[in-house]
Amino acid sequence: MSGAGGTTAARQATGAGDIPVDTPRVPAREAAESELSKPTYHENDPNILQRGLNHFWDWVAGVFDAAAGAAPGGPAGLAVLALILIGLAAALWWRLGTPQRSSRTPDALFESDGPRSAAQHRATAEAHAAALRWTEAVQERMRAIVRSLEERALLDPRPGRTADEAATEAGRALPGHATRLRSAARDFDDVTYGGRTAGQPTYLALRTLDTELDEAKPVLPGASRGAAG
Repeated sequence: MSGAGGTTAARQATGAGDIPVDTPRVPAREAAESELSKPTYHENDPNILQRGLNHFWDWVAGVFDAAAGAAPGGPAGLAVLALILIGLAAALWWRLGTPQRSSRTPDALFESDGPRSAAQHRATAEAHAAALRWTEAVQERMRAIVRSLEERALLDPRPGRTADEAATEAGRALPGHATRLRSAARDFDDVTYGGRTAGQPTYLALRTLDTELDEAKPVLPGASRGAAG
């Protein structure tokens, strides 16, 4: 069979019913997208939240894969580093305790549970003393002293004031008691922040000072200069 004859025969063999379909590429893609967009094909698709979580975990996995590739020893080295970090975090948590939000300065005299009167602090101090809780009694008696001075307007009420600051300021108005006020402030700091345990003599000294301060008359600013003139 000649070449021309073979070509003619091949063309005849592909009759009208056997002509291959040559669909353009763009219309074919559009037809496929239209078909796949039908709800039937998406009944079991994840919702928006699930898709978001899937993307997030894929991102986390990518981060860990990158870290594992950079860490010495690969995934095993990364696991060791993670355990070390967890151990450090646990140690810090145990050492520092649960963080607590507070507006109180570290060595502030008064607690942050609201203002109390001098009489209330004195009553609490006496209750602690009756139970032989001398440390707590000393703390409350010092607070009673400072609150009493605030109630008499010898000290301006100021949140966050320390015992040392209160003693220094009160000593200007009551110079005859300045030394004992500073000593009382040191006792308060020692038992409150220094870990020292107070005893009965310390409490009795503060109670005596509280009584004497309550009866003492302040030295007004300029009084000595007026008397001298």
